[in-house]
Amino acid sequence: MPTPEITLGAPCWIDLMTSDTEKAKAFYTALFGWTYQTGDEEKYGGYITASKDGRMVAGIMAKQADMGAMPDIWSTYLRTDDIQATTAAAAANGGQVYLEPMEVPEQGSMAMYGDSSGASIGAWQFGDMKGFEVAAEPGAPAWHELLSKDYESAVGFYQKVFGWNTDVMSDTPEFRYTTLGAGDDAKAGIMDASGFLPEQVPSMWSVYFAVEDTDATVEQATALGATVMQPAEDTPFGRLATLSDPTGAVFKVIQDLGQTA
Repeated sequence: MPTPEITLGAPCWIDLMTSDTEKAKAFYTALFGWTYQTGDEEKYGGYITASKDGRMVAGIMAKQADMGAMPDIWSTYLRTDDIQATTAAAAANGGQVYLEPMEVPEQGSMAMYGDSSGASIGAWQFGDMKGFEVAAEPGAPAWHELLSKDYESAVGFYQKVFGWNTDVMSDTPEFRYTTLGAGDDAKAGIMDASGFLPEQVPSMWSVYFAVEDTDATVEQATALGATVMQPAEDTPFGRLATLSDPTGAVFKVIQDLGQTA
């Protein structure tokens, strides 16, 4: 399958901040068949690149000791062609700049923000590294979703900061959802989560991974030390489950029910 087309403002990369890189590598290898390459310590801080069938899908990095009680977490990065302007726009539209633009030698430039609803989101400006090389295939990222406690503010933030051309998929009190792009061309979504996220849980981005069989994946993941956060269920978009890996990083798996497992 060809490398996915990653348009400006769309998700282009994901990575895992983990308290145990070796445990994470073993888990995702067993679950998704990933292989790894570790970057130079001096240039890239030992950043680990994960690949599926020889194509890059994600990154893994060790959580630093000074991060304290910060949980292990998957992060999403959106593509920008001017990371300085994007950073200024994030600050001007209710966001916080957690990490100022930083050049990654030869690869590109990154920054990390808190959006106007409090969710962490990364920005990536392409250099030699042009994002994940496979998507929506088993073991690769399939969807990216913001669960926001301040839905209207969040939609405006991504429109103004990342230039999102949005489509309202649903606008009922029970289900409010806006996508980047429309229909089959949608690249990411924002859900109004104010009615169901617990008070102590902030707005957050979720990463979905495609799988051939959600139930079998959940069974395998739990045998490998994962925890089921939300059991498998059929949705209009596929069979979905929410898991946390052995060190607590939350992710979702989804099976396209139009495909034979």
